[in-house]
Formats: sequence, C-alpha cells, structure tokens
Amino acid sequence: MATEIGRDDGQAAGAFDPLKYWLILPAWLVIGFFLLAPICLVLVFSFLTKEFRGGVIWEFSLAAYDQFLFDRGLFGDEPPRIQWTYIEVFGRSIFQAGMATLLCLVIGFPTAFYIATRPRRVRAVWLFLVTVPYWVNLLIRTVSMKFLLRDSGPLNEFLLFVGVVDEPLGIVNTGLAVQLGLFYSYLPFMVLPIFATVERYDFALSEAAADLYADRWTVLRKILLPIVAPGIVAGSILVFVPSLGAFLAPDMLGGAKNFMIGSLIDEQFNGNAGNWPFGSAASMILLSLVLVALFFYARQTGRQGRA
Repeated sequence: MATEIGRDDGQAAGAFDPLKYWLILPAWLVIGFFLLAPICLVLVFSFLTKEFRGGVIWEFSLAAYDQFLFDRGLFGDEPPRIQWTYIEVFGRSIFQAGMATLLCLVIGFPTAFYIATRPRRVRAVWLFLVTVPYWVNLLIRTVSMKFLLRDSGPLNEFLLFVGVVDEPLGIVNTGLAVQLGLFYSYLPFMVLPIFATVERYDFALSEAAADLYADRWTVLRKILLPIVAPGIVAGSILVFVPSLGAFLAPDMLGGAKNFMIGSLIDEQFNGNAGNWPFGSAASMILLSLVLVALFFYARQTGRQGRA
C-alpha cells in the first residue's frame, strides 16, 4: 500500500517535469531584469569616462579604478601614490559593519533563544514586537534615532534629570551613533534566523548532557551553539552585508568624520557634479568583496556538509 502511494506521488510530481523550465521562467525574468541588468549597467559605467557636468561619456577608461587606488595629484601629473582616503573609508565601513553585526549577535541571540523557548501561543506576540519597527520607513526610524540621541533629546534629558551626567553627551556625529543606528536598523535580521534554528533544536540533547554532569556553559558551547550555528551565520550575513553599504545611518548620525562606503557611492550619483564612473567602480569593488566573502563561506560550508 505504501509503495503504491509513493509511486503515485512520484508520478504526480513527474507530471510537471516538461513544464519545470516554464514554471521557473517568471522568477528568472524578474531576477534578470531587476538584479542582473542593473549590476551589468553599473559594471559598464565603471569603465566609462566622466562627463564634466555629471553622467558619462561613452569612451572606455580605467580612470575610475585608478582614482580609487592611486593619488596622482591635483592635476594628475604627479607620480602615483596609494590613495589611502578611499581605502580608509572601506576599512571604516568594514569595521562599523563588523561591530554592528557583533552587537546584534550579542543582543539578538539571547532574544531569539528567549522567544523560541516561550509557549507557542506567546511566540507570535514576541515576533510581532521584534518586527513591528519595520512597519515604519527606515528614513523615519533614522530621524527618530537622531532625535532621541541629540544633545537636547530625550536620552540626554533623562540622564541629566537623574543626575548620571552633568552635561549632555555628544553622541550624534560619532561612531557610536552610527553603531546604534545600524544596530537598531538590522537587529531583526539577526533575531529571526537564530529563532528559526533554536525553535527546531531538540532540548532533549541538553537534558542528556546535564545527566552526564555537563554544566550550562559546556552545553551552550559544545551542543547548542554548533547546532544553531547556521542560523547565527545567516543572521550575521544578513546584518553585515546591508550594514556595509548603509548610507542613511552614517549620513544622518555619523557626520563627515564617520563617512562610509555607502555614503561615498550615494554622493557620486547625486547632484550634477557627481562622478558616475567612480561611484560605479566603488560599487563594483564593494560587490566584489562581498561576493568573495560569500564564496569562501559557501565553499567552507560545502566542505563541512560533505564531511
């Protein structure tokens, strides 16, 4: 009987084999038009020549990549030197994105674990509270964060009222403000993947380890964390990648001293004096770094899966 049911299910699934490419065609069209085509266009623009008033001239040039890597002086006639300005912007972006990811992990893991261990009828309420900020536009949330952190904002007013500080804390236009903005923007991206993996965790394993006299830290380090590691990695990627290219939080909360790569790219495409080829080159360099990191992660994950 079971064999006949299995055969029937296989035949039903196989009935769609002639149509499988047509069924996936809409998805490929959407991906190609809205993802691959813009990326290819940016790639082409990165090899074109800047037009004086903005835009591009359709002449092949490596000037955008040369400008990113080398400093040839004001008039371009000096011996090339390493252009540390843009490298520092990239380094600052990687550092800020890494710190935001770490902060989201420190707060997000206990939050996800707590939600996943609540009764099933209560979990939906907690997930709703985690995701409800995403019902509001990111720009509005960033402006609200700036209002909260400014010298005359509610945070400083409260600290002055309770006597914790004698004068307002200058948080806005600092790296700390950028960290808080990125953390607030992308925390749900860390909580939800970890929650999904913890929810499937078999707590009988923890009970068995406790019966063998393992303490809580040993259970956490040797049993729980290895099993929920895929969720942690997925959440870290989902936080790190958008944080790396973010420009709202650095622009509105960080100021000129905390310029990040997203702000640099945005600046090149806004206004008549923008440098579209340079902005495209910076975008492609950022995309290449992300793809290389994801490639090595996928390769390492594949090796572990085969092992």
